[in-house]
Order: sequence, then structure tokens, then C-alpha cells
Amino acid sequence: MRRLPAVTKDSMKPEQLDLFGKITSGPRSKGRNAMDFLDQDGGLIGPFNAYLYTPKIGDAAQTLAGLLRFDSMLPGDLREIAICAVGQHWQADYEFYAHAKVARNEGVDEATLEALRQGKTPADPKHAAIAGFVWEMLAERKVSDATYAPAHAILGDQGMVELVLLAGCYCMVSANLNVFRPPFPDGVDRPFGGQ
Repeated sequence: MRRLPAVTKDSMKPEQLDLFGKITSGPRSKGRNAMDFLDQDGGLIGPFNAYLYTPKIGDAAQTLAGLLRFDSMLPGDLREIAICAVGQHWQADYEFYAHAKVARNEGVDEATLEALRQGKTPADPKHAAIAGFVWEMLAERKVSDATYAPAHAILGDQGMVELVLLAGCYCMVSANLNVFRPPFPDGVDRPFGGQ
């Protein structure tokens, strides 16, 4: 059950309307219209409804996530592997569900997504290196040289910085989703069986 009432478009203040426009336009909206961003109560889907409660900070949060998704040097499949690994760590149903869809569009297969959902190492060595890095960083709050080296060999210095920032950003998103419980799409199984 959602903990924050839906902020509907007809009740938004100007700064909320501005943020609504930013969320529902730009690269995030490719192939979608504004209605695709609304849940059954008329609020923004996923983490975005919560952002409307604090538009200035919400704008910063959605901007950071957008930069990490759309202006990063990380290849799309590896970016989504990392985000799904964060979602699995947090057992964040909505996070994993939403980014598994994006991952499929980036060429990630069902076997890899199922392995990630179960917290198992993917078969592809690059996917395994990225997921292993994220999981170790989140579980241990640091990473060993043995875990850092294969991810660094794939991504280099800039990529590693972006990977750490991406994982941190999606921890914030996962916390938002797990605490505020936005509605989950009807007829879709929750990856981790949450509320």
C-alpha cells in the first residue's frame, strides 16, 4: 500500500508541474507519452511521485539518475546489469521490474536476468564482473582488488567512477521505492514477492 498520496497533475504547484515536465520528457520519455508515467491513482510511477514532495531535491535526484542512464560512458547492458544488481540487493521489486525491462531492450537475456534476480552470478564474464562488483560493494561497503580488477579491465577509470555513482544513485532510488511503496503494475508478478 502506497505511503505517499499521489500528487496528481491537477493539484500540482508550479514547481511540481515543472518537475513533472522534466520527468515525462527528454530521453526517459523515448517511445512513451506522459500518460505512461502515471499510475492508477494519477500519480507519477516508481520513485517520481515522492520527488514531487520536494521538487528542488527531487529534480536533483532525477537529473542525476538521468545523467547516469543517458549520458554515461557505461554500455547499456552493463549499466542495466548494475542497476538490476542494486535492485536485487535491496529486494526492490519495482526497481528490478522496471530495469529488467530496460535491460531486455539493451540485449540482456532472460537467463541473465533470472540469475540476477536470484542473486546468482551471470554466465557472461562481463556481466558477472559488474554484478559481482556491485554486490560486493553493497554488502561489504568496499571491494577487494580481486573484484575491482575485472570490472576495471572492462570499464577503465572513468567507467569505474560512473559505476560507483550509478550504484549509489540506485540505492537511493531503491530505498525510496521500498519505503514509500508506490503502486506496482496490475497483473505483473513482483520479482521478490514484496508488498
